[in-house]
Amino acid sequence: QVQLVESGGGSVQTGDSLRLSCAASERIFRSSTLGWFRRPPGKEREFVAVISRPSRTVDYTETYADSVKGRFTVSREGAKNTIYLHMNNLKPEDTAVYYCGAIDGYCSRHACRDRRLYRLWGQGTQVTVSS
Repeated sequence: QVQLVESGGGSVQTGDSLRLSCAASERIFRSSTLGWFRRPPGKEREFVAVISRPSRTVDYTETYADSVKGRFTVSREGAKNTIYLHMNNLKPEDTAVYYCGAIDGYCSRHACRDRRLYRLWGQGTQVTVSS
């Protein structure tokens, strides 16, 4: 059973925008922290962004990798059990396979950057940015 499904990737030019979606099962969406990672060609999977909270009583916060801060925005839509990654001003170095991942339960901003904590991954969606 597929529980995380990414979509929205494509081939674009420098400066263009894309919106990635990660649709989760309701159970996963309600019980997990969801984040975005990417794997550039020839490199390891790296943190991109996460929307998280350390407990049920605290509001969600967004955390970004320095390389995307100010250009990417992560958001969540509860009605659709989906998180999004809005990517603006794309650069060739953003070329990668983008993955959505899930951590069981809550997560602090710092911990959520660690890919080793993510127990579930989607299949990925390719983003290619040409100059």
